[in-house]
Amino acid sequence: MTDVVVIGAGVAGLAAAGALRRRGVSVRVIEASNRSGGRAWTNTPPVLGGVPFDHGAAWLHAAEANPLVPLAHAAAIPVLDADARRSRNLRLGGRAATADELAAYRAAYDALTAAAAARAMSDAPDTTLAAALAAPGAELWAPTVAAWEGAIIAAADADALSLADWHANALHGRNLSVPDGLGTLVRAVLEPAAGPVALATPARRIRWHEKAGVVVETPRGSLAARAAIVTVSTGVLAAGAIGFDPPLPAPIEEAIGALPMGLLSKIALRAAGADRLGLPESASVFGQVSGEARMVFHAWPFGRDHVIGFIGGRGAWALARAGAAAAEDFARAELAALLGHRAARAFAPGAVVTDWGTDPQFFGAYCYARPGWAAARRALAEPLGSGRLIFAGEACHSAFGGTVAGAFLSGVEAAGAIALS
Repeated sequence: MTDVVVIGAGVAGLAAAGALRRRGVSVRVIEASNRSGGRAWTNTPPVLGGVPFDHGAAWLHAAEANPLVPLAHAAAIPVLDADARRSRNLRLGGRAATADELAAYRAAYDALTAAAAARAMSDAPDTTLAAALAAPGAELWAPTVAAWEGAIIAAADADALSLADWHANALHGRNLSVPDGLGTLVRAVLEPAAGPVALATPARRIRWHEKAGVVVETPRGSLAARAAIVTVSTGVLAAGAIGFDPPLPAPIEEAIGALPMGLLSKIALRAAGADRLGLPESASVFGQVSGEARMVFHAWPFGRDHVIGFIGGRGAWALARAGAAAAEDFARAELAALLGHRAARAFAPGAVVTDWGTDPQFFGAYCYARPGWAAARRALAEPLGSGRLIFAGEACHSAFGGTVAGAFLSGVEAAGAIALS
């Protein structure tokens, strides 16, 4: 018997466990996979020369309000101002945009997102982000803006994304990056306080109306506790990987269905030689290929010799189904279309291709709200069974949704709301 079982050792689970332990509450943390950290995962792939690579979360967004920033400083872990280091390389039809074209894009971006925010704050019914970005005279730039704000930032295409949820979770302030990897930072600052984690221990069923509390069934046996915090993704919940006895209330089931997992995939390629394609360190390379805005590339991060391609939404799901080889071929073709045939010879064979969409521990990168369902995040976070069962994670935070900060704050809030009497 323990006070609280925390299910999932991602950022939310580690944060919840740490907050509970600081209160003197006994905690057991179980994790289905063979590692902690969840979607904040750093490793050192040989194909990239053994440098740190973040498969999932990579930035500390909204640094001024991000609770992980002071933790990084306290642990003396270096963080860098990503915005100050990054430059924008806009490509149109295989050429670099002129200064005037880049200025026109930036002006259109500001105007379109400001108009979408104004619509979100009005009394008009919720709609899609794509509908709010459809402004007369902006046809040239609207696809690029929609790709950034939808598929790349929200991991869902703008025509599937709730405008209200997009606006509620808009991030402001500086973005910081971590040379040693955000996953490395997360484990360093959160694991010690969270305590031991039982890996390879998935929760199969949670009986949460027990008089004495809850019982969590796993392949390694059952855990009895006074309460449970569940931090798995909405993809895992929607797949029915965890059974609940009794079944979850209809509002919770509806919230899970209204918060599907989006997908943002990365394809990283290492330079074959010294050719850096005329791009400076930490350049964002983007544009329109065949009339569409599809992939964004981050070139030479921290001065390293690789490029990371990002693709989100339906395009990412299609590549996930096609497999790693198809994703690598697609990224190489996109680079050639943006930078010319010289790019086809600039990269060595092999690539790192992330696979969050096919990973049964997640079934996606992070969630988004369907139009009309922006309130689903708050609904999913509501305590059940007089506080014996609480969901937490990036899906449950309505200001930092889809981020490490949101997962951390949600975990801490769940720990504070759990019933222990």
